[in-house]
Amino acid sequence: MKGDKREEPGPGPEPTAPPLPTEEEEALLEFHRSYRELFQFFCNNTTIHGAIRLVCSQHNRMKTAFWAVLWLCTFGMMYWQFGLLFEEYFSYPVSLNINLNSDKLVFPAVTICTLNPYRYKEIKEELEELDRITEQTLFDLYKYNSSNTLVAHARLRRDLREPLPHPLQRLTVPAPPHSARRVRSATSSSVRDNNPQVNRKDWKIGFQLCNQNKSDCFYQTYSSGVDAVREWYRFHYINILSRRRDTSPSLEEDALGKFIFACRFNQVSCNEANYSHFHHPIYGNCYTFNDKNSSNLWMSSMPGVNNGLSLTLRTEQNDFIPLLSTVTGARVMAHGQDEPAFMDDGGFNLRPGVESSISMSKEAVDRLGGDYSDCTKNGSEVPVKNLYGSKYTQQVCIHSCFQQNMVKECGCAYIFYPLPPGMEFCDYRKHNSWGYCYYKLQDAFSSDRLGCFTKCRKPCSVTTYKLSAGYSRWPSVTSQDWVFQMLSRQNNYTIENKRNGVAKVNIFFKELNYKTNSESPSVTMVTLLSNLGSQWSLWFGSSVLSVVEMAELIFDLLVITFLMLLRRFRSRYWSPGRGGRGAQEVASTPPSSLPSRFCPHPASPSSSPPGPAANPALSAPPPAYATLGPCPAPSGSAAAGSSAHPLAAP
Repeated sequence: MKGDKREEPGPGPEPTAPPLPTEEEEALLEFHRSYRELFQFFCNNTTIHGAIRLVCSQHNRMKTAFWAVLWLCTFGMMYWQFGLLFEEYFSYPVSLNINLNSDKLVFPAVTICTLNPYRYKEIKEELEELDRITEQTLFDLYKYNSSNTLVAHARLRRDLREPLPHPLQRLTVPAPPHSARRVRSATSSSVRDNNPQVNRKDWKIGFQLCNQNKSDCFYQTYSSGVDAVREWYRFHYINILSRRRDTSPSLEEDALGKFIFACRFNQVSCNEANYSHFHHPIYGNCYTFNDKNSSNLWMSSMPGVNNGLSLTLRTEQNDFIPLLSTVTGARVMAHGQDEPAFMDDGGFNLRPGVESSISMSKEAVDRLGGDYSDCTKNGSEVPVKNLYGSKYTQQVCIHSCFQQNMVKECGCAYIFYPLPPGMEFCDYRKHNSWGYCYYKLQDAFSSDRLGCFTKCRKPCSVTTYKLSAGYSRWPSVTSQDWVFQMLSRQNNYTIENKRNGVAKVNIFFKELNYKTNSESPSVTMVTLLSNLGSQWSLWFGSSVLSVVEMAELIFDLLVITFLMLLRRFRSRYWSPGRGGRGAQEVASTPPSSLPSRFCPHPASPSSSPPGPAANPALSAPPPAYATLGPCPAPSGSAAAGSSAHPLAAP
């Protein structure tokens, strides 16, 4: 009966058996046994709104299904909104910030050109020969005698030299519809015959260009005779100009007083330290005021016409080339100190006998680089070498790109752009097919087949000057007499039509306020997190810790799935037995190496008599580990589990 257990006296306190393990003992890391248990624990303990309804209404299947669908739809809507927010963030939108600043401004560099190329003494004889050939060409084409208007120099001889290559011709066949500027030759090298009886309205004027081996030729044609003559003359002038050893003008040609009669800035006269000189093949002698080489940069502390640059210019055409430039006056451009002056791309012309007042307004643009826009800070990552040695601009890159393609395809450099090291300018005496190559390359450049406009990215920081001009007659009728008298006495200004040989220009800041357009990220990381938190709170009314709970749920799902797959794999491929090698391993394992708490259950109390002898020929498969149970207490101790193995009566 309960409580009638007899205790035997012993020499001391009875030893206690070690405690048996229980299933409720908690391990260091535990996972749920099933998906159902995991979801039930999650719904009972999560802080996400609505999840508890999945458990509380489990006895009502309709409510459970309703809340499950509602919870999943809400979850899907929230992550759809998350997708839109991430899509907006990774599109890298920008916001434009417009700031109006007011401060003292650095006066920009101002470049002014004569609009007429000069007759260099080195090539004067060749230019005169070109004028005589042009005169004969005009007479042959139009029966026009231009000896009194084009060639003002006395001819030393009436006979002409050998004809120039690429003569100007009259073409009777109209150009194809798809090409407005080029007429392909019917044969590769034949020249079309002129027909003087054709109506002049049907004429096409041009000159033929062929490749190196004359296998491909085309006519560079123009519908206007003026444009054709100018382009043909310009083509031969470039070849003649390329033969000069030094393209910079001599000191005699670089005299400031021959072009600029007066120069003042902020009511102070200019000096030679305030300007630099260069020569343009078409625009002639050019002077740049207040460039980076100036000793002190000009500053504007007041707006208005009296606080800027004022120039009195000589615009008469003396010893210039009328076939290159058909206009008179000057060309002016404002640009940054560390930027070259591209007179073809910017600036405008000044009229003789007129005072031009040009007001400027400064505007700066700062773009975001990197992922926000395809701009470059200094052009270091642009695959085009800067041939100008100046600050990177998109125009610098585009012109450098064309020159590099010109050198690569044609084997010589175009004289309008800087000369690369180790190269020479194009001349048909050395490169007889460079004209063919140039016009082909120009067509590919205009249609961006060269990729220059794609390679040359916009700079991230750009400063521009917007110009607006006003004109008035200068000098006036009442003051012109004494003005011209002063100019003739001081500057040796003598011309019959006085008003056509002088002009005045004033360049100044309209106001000292300048606008800065800067870009900033429209969606930052802080904005993204704020929007994500707003969407999370809208759909679930929870916080960041709820996100951690969701992450924990996903992690537990993955772990449970992995354990279930591992259990299935072990039960199929590993548990049923490991063969003879596994039996030998188990047979050779001494009992002492087994866990002290477990031993095999005997089949009967009398089985396995004690003794050190063991069957060496053991070849049975490994024992079933499910039969392992607690080992009995050693003899002489009051084993608590002796009821599992009763002792025999003496």
